[in-house]
Amino acid sequence: MFHPATISLVDDHVLLRKGLADLVRNLGYTVLSEADNGEQFTEEISNTGRVPDIVLLDINMPRKDGYETALWLKNHHPDVKILALSMYDDENAIIRMLKNGARGYILKDSEPAELKAALGALITKGFYYSEMVTGWLIHSINHIDEPESATKNIIGLNEREIEFLKLAASEMTYKEIANQMHLSPRTIDGYRDALFEKLNLKSRVGLVLFAIKNGIVQV
Repeated sequence: MFHPATISLVDDHVLLRKGLADLVRNLGYTVLSEADNGEQFTEEISNTGRVPDIVLLDINMPRKDGYETALWLKNHHPDVKILALSMYDDENAIIRMLKNGARGYILKDSEPAELKAALGALITKGFYYSEMVTGWLIHSINHIDEPESATKNIIGLNEREIEFLKLAASEMTYKEIANQMHLSPRTIDGYRDALFEKLNLKSRVGLVLFAIKNGIVQV
């Protein structure tokens, strides 16, 4: 018998959360729990033992924000798939959430169709990254368990490009990366653009995902 995936919602904006909960139910999923913040959510899991398949997790919250909550889940319940929610398309926020274990990221003003696509992708593929990344990366994610895939993917990158990828996965600005690598900002822009073309990507988030999936950066 088919059992719909269970979903928990963690967001301090109550009206938005209630609307999301109704939408999730309309999409055929079971809402396991709702929480105002990460502290309430993690305490409920610890007290009840009820662990969702997916958590829709707001980033900016009082009392254990999305970053802390994602890291807690990664350490205690790594099988839970985290879909990060944010009001803003903030590159550094996305990168930090990915490194803390999030499997996807959508904006709060996204259309219901995108939420449906995101939840479906989390269940079937394990990841969701919308239009921020291209087909190459989706292929990489879908075949993450294939033997030697990491080795194949990083062939063709030189040491400086790999060093740049590691730094790009930090919260450093491109100017700070240039200083760290003792290169000019223009040269760093060249590295970035060359990697975009070589890897068929179009954002820093895509570069970070590539680095994570291919073991260049440990999360």
